[in-house]
Amino acid sequence: MGSLACLTITKQPLAKEIQTLKSKFMQLGISEKDGVLTSIEVRATFIKEIKAKQFEDENLNEVKKKTATGKAQETTLDAEDVLSFRGRICVPRVDDLIQNLLMESHGSRYFIHPGVTKIYRDLKRIYWWPDMKKDIAEFVAKCQNCQQAKYEHQRHEGLL
Repeated sequence: MGSLACLTITKQPLAKEIQTLKSKFMQLGISEKDGVLTSIEVRATFIKEIKAKQFEDENLNEVKKKTATGKAQETTLDAEDVLSFRGRICVPRVDDLIQNLLMESHGSRYFIHPGVTKIYRDLKRIYWWPDMKKDIAEFVAKCQNCQQAKYEHQRHEGLL
């Protein structure tokens, strides 16, 4: 979930692809030998889930009401009715959404169990929720792989 689960290769006429480039903001790459147009489109599934469940959280509903009346200064509602705090998407505490987000960012085969600071820096660019750093620290502290493999947790050999 949230990773590149399926990649497909399709052959389409080059002229049709070039026409759609402007609307999709794709990068154009044409080799001189083959004349092949390649593109990869990656979509974040977590953002769709967050947007769909954002106002099931009572705290975010209160913040939304304050934002609509102009009382909340650092939060905004965009055209799609998505609540953001300082430009970051507000994540609700519903249906283990935060735990799934942390599992994906910590246990992904592309990141190989990063520490608290690395996960926090990566996630805070896009997401926000109350007590974010505390939740990340607790999640990493409970990770069995990190407890066994990290240098701090290994037994010292003693004198050489």
